Amino acid sequence: MSPRSFALGDDLLSRGAKRRRARSARVASWDHTGLNEDAFVVMPGETAVLADLEGPGAITHLWFVQGCRRILGPGLFDARQAGTAMVEFNNALGYNWEVNDPDYYRKVVIRMYWDDQEHPSVVAPLGDFFCVGQSMPASFQSLPFTVSVKEDSERRYGGPAAFNCFLPMPFNTRARIEVENQNDVAYVQYFYVDYELYAEDLPEDTLYFHAQWRRSDPCDGWGPDLQVNSLETQVPNLDGKDNYVILDTEGAGNYIGCNHSVTHFTGTWWGEGDDMIFIDDDFLPDGSTSWPPSMHGTGGEDYFSHGWGMQKIHYPFQGTIIHEDDVPGYQVSYRFHLADPVRFERRIRVTMEHGHANHLSDDWATTAYWYQTLPGPRFDILPVERRLPRRWEGPSMKDLRLPDRDRLDALRRSMYDQRDARMAEFTAQREEWLLRRAEESRRRAARNAEHARQLRRRFLQGLG
Repeated sequence: MSPRSFALGDDLLSRGAKRRRARSARVASWDHTGLNEDAFVVMPGETAVLADLEGPGAITHLWFVQGCRRILGPGLFDARQAGTAMVEFNNALGYNWEVNDPDYYRKVVIRMYWDDQEHPSVVAPLGDFFCVGQSMPASFQSLPFTVSVKEDSERRYGGPAAFNCFLPMPFNTRARIEVENQNDVAYVQYFYVDYELYAEDLPEDTLYFHAQWRRSDPCDGWGPDLQVNSLETQVPNLDGKDNYVILDTEGAGNYIGCNHSVTHFTGTWWGEGDDMIFIDDDFLPDGSTSWPPSMHGTGGEDYFSHGWGMQKIHYPFQGTIIHEDDVPGYQVSYRFHLADPVRFERRIRVTMEHGHANHLSDDWATTAYWYQTLPGPRFDILPVERRLPRRWEGPSMKDLRLPDRDRLDALRRSMYDQRDARMAEFTAQREEWLLRRAEESRRRAARNAEHARQLRRRFLQGLG
């Protein structure tokens, strides 16, 4: 009896001990010329195809490292000769003057399509998909996602980081992963997309991976200036209709969790709100819901499997990524239902109160993850200006009163003229380098797709 290609019942620790009629493969950003320009460059307004794969198969791992620099002053080198994607000298040394774009994790959008659906099954800001809330990466480890950040970049807006996702993403005929740069400057993307190819079609009970980002800025609270847990907030919520909605979808599937970003305004406690999950027959024919829902919780920290507030932990299935003690007013948390998936046959709505009975008006954003049948729901994403995080800014160049050059002496005026000339030359060189690298990235994407097709043909021929 020949081994099966794909078994939904596999457990993690035994996968390596079972033979499968499968072939492992990868598409990546590697430099096909054999040099070291191992990154895609994605220009403003452009979409890059990171993977275009023929099935049957399943994506098994995503690794992403990226960067986006804003140039504040000319560097002391020819940008066209740069062999790496970014220069990492400290700005204090005078060799260059560059800063990370603080918001680009929310300006770049990732989309995934399965089996030639016209609409994507995954739509989220790049950072939030990988659990980077508020465009502020912090190192953490869970079972499905990890993020690693250098200590000097921890919890800094737009800080460089490495992302990993280990959630399986099966596809029967085709998988396509794209990133769209909705920024006004170019960014660079290193990536691996590791996957398996199978000889037979996926089983009929296969569900397809989905992810959706949502935001309420702010949530519509009825008493945002009332103290949390005060006598004045003790009103009943017996329908959940004003709760924040994490997920609302139709079909059959399994909800497997979310990440959750909060910007809290009153300096008290953001999490005094119950989770309420409505499933299947909780929805009545007239569109309303019955009460109570199939799953009713007791508080925000309780849903995230913490207690007495949020602890500074990151466990396989639940944890904190950014804690409000470290970044006042901010909390980024996660809960993954991989051991306890929330199953539905027709419809599910995952909700949570924002404050007891929804009295708080905090800024909430979530990315929901789930598997379901195709066709999946159609959904899009807020425009870029409504995705940007609320940033608490310290002193910056915007606070400076610039000099009147006409009142400077000739020597000092000449220094500004020299800077302007060097900046124009440096900017032109960098633009030339970016355009060359972006064109090469487009060709590389096409070669990756062709390489994946050839590999699949060789795999099937090898099976006879």
